[in-house]
Amino acid sequence: MGKPRPQKKKSSKSRAKSVLGPGGSISKQKMAQSPSELLDQATILLQTGRVEEALGHAQQALDLTAGNGNAQLPALNLLGEINVELGEIETAREYLLRAVELDPNGSIPESEGGGAEKFMWLAQLSEQGGMDSVQWFEKGVVSLRQIIQSLEGNTSAEDVANSVEKKAKLSNALCAVSEIYMTDLSWEEDAEARCEALITEAITVTPEAPEVLQTLASIRISQLRTEDAQAALKKSVSLWKDLSPEDPKVPDFATRISLARLLMEVTLEFEALEVLERLILEDDQSVEAWYLGGWCLYLLAEKQEAPKDIQDDETESPRHASLIASREWLKQSLKLYDLLQYEDERLRDHALELVQGMVQEIGEDMDDDSDEGEGEDYEDGEIDVESDDEDHEMADS
Repeated sequence: MGKPRPQKKKSSKSRAKSVLGPGGSISKQKMAQSPSELLDQATILLQTGRVEEALGHAQQALDLTAGNGNAQLPALNLLGEINVELGEIETAREYLLRAVELDPNGSIPESEGGGAEKFMWLAQLSEQGGMDSVQWFEKGVVSLRQIIQSLEGNTSAEDVANSVEKKAKLSNALCAVSEIYMTDLSWEEDAEARCEALITEAITVTPEAPEVLQTLASIRISQLRTEDAQAALKKSVSLWKDLSPEDPKVPDFATRISLARLLMEVTLEFEALEVLERLILEDDQSVEAWYLGGWCLYLLAEKQEAPKDIQDDETESPRHASLIASREWLKQSLKLYDLLQYEDERLRDHALELVQGMVQEIGEDMDDDSDEGEGEDYEDGEIDVESDDEDHEMADS
């Protein structure tokens, strides 16, 4: 999993209505002048994609609290997030660092603009990465542990929900640090021991978090403990595979793309293909999902295997069935690659290489000839990416 991006706070519909006028505009009659009301407006505008307007309101709130010390914290944090959305990374860092000066340990209550959020942002925005990111994450981790401890034993619904949210953020931060030790800091002598300690705490905090189990699998893969990695990934998938796409327990799209890659890495191709088929149903414009599905089917073909639902009849070999399906998926990824002006050249080159190899073995499909000239032809293999790819209906072309 990637570095955790702090979640935006959500406002209730009733709160939004009290701030936004007809058509979602800020009502002049209700134009608030207090910093807290301006920040409420800015938050709603940010969440509805009106980032420039949000910037103005947040800046006005900061101006109104000038010279009031800690009272500036909420505005500084929000201005940091807004500038990230605007792509103004250096400006975002400046605001967040000012927030750190006012709350260096994250000990000020979140209700007053304190807490761990600014540290998490700075860890992700670090130019140096590596140990600098780790140090910011560790500051956030310390703050989150304190908040969680303060909530222990509280039984109100609000406190329980807050504790669950903070535990999720804590485990995500721990996983992010472990991934840094698997990559940028892998040369450190204690890297493996640090990873083990971090993932152990993350699992203790959130034992049934799919993202944490994926990180555990990554660590086990790096340790060449393939069976343990397989077990972690299977458990990760089992936690959400029967849920609807809208369920908040389902990991986000990017996390499941990473999951598919991990499943393929530990030779669980059938499980990976199930994940990818679901992703395609959710977003059929994902170049990477189509590419990974094609690659996955190619790996099954190499193992003389095929999903049961793609073989036309008993006379068709599993290898042939998987190759035809693989060609369809990969050519769709190439078609979208051009259409969307995708920029991962290594993905394109690998997809082309695979398709060209399959063309030599099973030939072109009928649509490649009939659609000649309609799409972009790739010289080494005459691959027409505009094909509708209905070749699966012709068993032995």
